[in-house]
Amino acid sequence: MRLHTLTLRCTGLLLTLLTSALSQAQTPDTMPNTTPPNCPSILNHSFNRLQDEAPQNLCQYAGKVILVVNTASYCGFTGQYEGLEALYAKYKDKGLVVLGFPSNDFGKQEPGSDKEIADFCFNTYAVKFPMFSKSVVSGPNSNPLYQALAKETGRTPKWNFYKYLIDRNGKVVDSFNSLTGPQSKSVISAIEKAL
Repeated sequence: MRLHTLTLRCTGLLLTLLTSALSQAQTPDTMPNTTPPNCPSILNHSFNRLQDEAPQNLCQYAGKVILVVNTASYCGFTGQYEGLEALYAKYKDKGLVVLGFPSNDFGKQEPGSDKEIADFCFNTYAVKFPMFSKSVVSGPNSNPLYQALAKETGRTPKWNFYKYLIDRNGKVVDSFNSLTGPQSKSVISAIEKAL
């Protein structure tokens, strides 16, 4: 009986040591791939939501048509929030999602905190489409999504309210400069084609 108990204890200790050694041996290079299945690489990034700063992986939008927009509260194009919200309301049940990324990159027109930006968006324009924490969208320090968008298209935002359209397969199919409003014929046509 004593030998059996001792054997069980040694086996348990050995398992504990092995498990500990294996978990310590896993470096980021050796850890298993945690990419969700069927998630295009361009979407496999997490950002904090604007309204509550909770992390959210963009993979949850895989299979949807996505309009990515860098936004600012104090810009001549800020009124485009209204058009973006109208697009989202009209096409969300068909598979469109608009993703807003506030940025202070251009003209310092988004100086506020995330809370101030959220209050402005939700109270002034009743924005319901997903918005994320303020980040950099141009240059070498841009957030990972905008780095991927620039790499795939060879184009970067030159001002606030630049738009990228991503199809259901995660391929960037079009982009629109700030002068092209969200309810322009070219944007609507591209969205309807992608849907």
